[in-house]
This record gives sequence, structure tokens and C-alpha cells, in this order.
Amino acid sequence: MNSHQELEDFFQINLRSNIDMLRRMVEINSFTANPDGVNELGDLTVEFFSKLGFKPEFVQCENPDFGKHLILTQSEENKGAKNEKPVISLISHLDTVYPPEEEIANNFFWRLEDDRIYGPGTVDIKGGTVMIYMLLDALQTIYPQEYEHFNWMVFLNAAEETLSEDFGRLCKGRLPENTQACLVFEGGSLGTKDNPLVVARKGRAVFQVEVEGRSAHAGNYHAQGANAIVQMAHTVQTIASFTDYERQVTFNVGTIEGGSVVNRVPHHAQASVEMRAFDPQIFSEGVNKMMALNGTSQVSSGDGYSCKVSIELKDQTDPWPRNEMTNWLHDLWTEAASSIGMGVMAEERGGLSDGNWLWDCFPTLDGLGPSGANAHCSERSQDGEKDQEYVLISSFVPKALLNTSAVLGLIKESS
Repeated sequence: MNSHQELEDFFQINLRSNIDMLRRMVEINSFTANPDGVNELGDLTVEFFSKLGFKPEFVQCENPDFGKHLILTQSEENKGAKNEKPVISLISHLDTVYPPEEEIANNFFWRLEDDRIYGPGTVDIKGGTVMIYMLLDALQTIYPQEYEHFNWMVFLNAAEETLSEDFGRLCKGRLPENTQACLVFEGGSLGTKDNPLVVARKGRAVFQVEVEGRSAHAGNYHAQGANAIVQMAHTVQTIASFTDYERQVTFNVGTIEGGSVVNRVPHHAQASVEMRAFDPQIFSEGVNKMMALNGTSQVSSGDGYSCKVSIELKDQTDPWPRNEMTNWLHDLWTEAASSIGMGVMAEERGGLSDGNWLWDCFPTLDGLGPSGANAHCSERSQDGEKDQEYVLISSFVPKALLNTSAVLGLIKESS
């Protein structure tokens, strides 16, 4: 088998062209709610990966206001005994969180500053898509026999930033039982000499809180009113008290509104709440705590009319906890890192990714993209308190070397 030095040299030689690939991706606005931009990026991604012998399939997101998911599979002449080979799935997404107007307002475009590349999606997650290309390109070129051991499938979500559940169903529907790994190329974190690999992510539940009160003239008949906003104040204090940092469960009251005019006792208030937790049992307990608030009331009118609280669970994405299959992949990356003089560490993230949809069916590992910072931030201040999203050029080659070495270990173990 070729030396790691040959692999590293390959990445260094091709780094400039790979960074140019990233530039072309970043120059396309692919805000989730900009389907034309998302689809344009999908077409460009097809152009790049066709050079590696992949053919595209586009699947419209279930939300018609969003773009098309993209599945890349090996063309027929490269598939060989397609149904007999195990599969490795490589996961990224096409969309970002930045509307075109925000990019313009904050002058947030492709910009090189020393080792940093600033721009929308540089680390979340267009740099990850480039990392997938680097991995496949190196395997095809330097390790063609090993490459042929697997069928390779690349999935790109058109609406990951909105947690499109249909993408998870699409992946599960297309991936066969002999899928050996789902590798998610979200960006790597900074602040440590070791490479953080994501082995767990919090789940998220979103609730709508409604309070029905009774309106009244605030001057003449105040006592007849049941103030929905005051009741909501009691309710959100209760919800906030559910947060327990030791158990790593948080409740965030994200929005709140109510009332109409100042001389009227408000009859209605509403709030949106997000809960996140790593542990499935704690997550379930949190949902139950929220739902138990249905029908509670602390605020009444002078004649005994009580406000009514109602809770609706609007959306739920279950946690991805530490598990044996993910730990198995993490061990392979640890062994690969040791063999090339690098280090890795396990990271548990509070944010969600497409790994939340897949971990319970297939071995899943995340955080395999290049390293950067300030994902989802387009603002920059002169004092440095705020800075825009960026990726480190220097992180591409080491991370590609680590990922490729680990995948070679996976191939060896699967042989």
C-alpha cells in the first residue's frame, strides 16, 4: 500500500484546485429559501463529481418552497457488482442560512485573509463537500483497488438548516442494509490540537405555548379581565426552571407576544419554546414536563375566570447519543490518526445535523469537514467582537489525510 507521504503530497498538489472549487460554491447564494440558488449549487456539484464518475439524481424537497436534494452515485460502468458491495455514504448539504440581502448588507462574500477563507458556507458546509471530493479523488487515484471494495453514495440535503425530516427518510430509503458507514462532513471545531470528531448530538423539540385569557377595558373593568400576558409570564418562568445544565437539558423561550393595545386587558399570548438534550430518557422527560403544563393556570379574573394554558409539540428530532456503532468508527479514526502522528477527540455537540436521522440505522460519525469558526454569522465589527464565518486553508490537507487513512482502515476491516 502506498505511503501516507504520497497521499499527503497528492492533497498538497491539488489543494489550489480544490480551494477554487470551494470558491465557486461559495459564490452561489444557497440560502434555504432561495431554491434557485440551492439548485444552481446542486448543478455545480454535479459538474465537479461527474469528473469522478458519479451520476446525479435530484429529489424535490417535500417543502415546495425549497430546492432539490441531490444523490450522487457511481455511474454504471464504475459500479461493478453493485448489489454485492458494501456501501459507504458521505453526507453534506447544499443550503446555508444567509439570505442574499444579508450577504450584501454585511459585505459577506468570498474573502482571503492569511489562512482564513471568509464567506457563506465556507465551513458550514461547502468546505465539507470539497472534503468529500478530496477523499474520493485520492482513493480513486492512489488506491483504486481499495476504492472498488465499496459502492459510494453521496447525499446532499437541500434544506438541512430547517431540519428537513424528508431528507432523513430519503437516505434511509436508498441506503441498503450492508451500508458500512454514514460519514457526515460538518465542519471541524477549533481550539484544540486534536481533531474533534462528533460522536453525539442533542435532540430538539419545539413547542407552541398558547394562553387564553379574557379581555376587559383596562380602566373601567380591569378586575373582569384575565391577563394572558401575566399568565404567560408565570408559564415561561416555570419552563425556564426546567433547564438543568448538569443533566445537559435546556429550555429556551425563543419568542413571545401577546395583547393588542395598552388600554385592554390582553386575552391572548403565545410563545415558542425549544428544548434540547443528549440523553433520550432526559429528552422524553422534558417533553412530558412541557405537556404537563396543559391546563395549568395561576391568573384569574375577579369573578373567578381562569386563564388557560395549552401546549402543542410542533416538531421533534430525537437525540443522537453515544452508541457502539459510532464508537466503532471513532476508534478507527483514532487508530488512523495515531498511525500518521495526529490526534483525535470525541465531541458532543448541542446542534443538530443529518447524523440525527441516521445513527440508529447505520454507524455514523460527524465533524469530518475542514476546521473553521463562526458558522451562521455574517456580521463583523471593527473591535473584533463579531466576526464572520470562515474556514482554515491549513486544515484541508491534514483532515483529508486523516479521513482517507481512516476510510482505508475501514476498507481493510470490512475485507
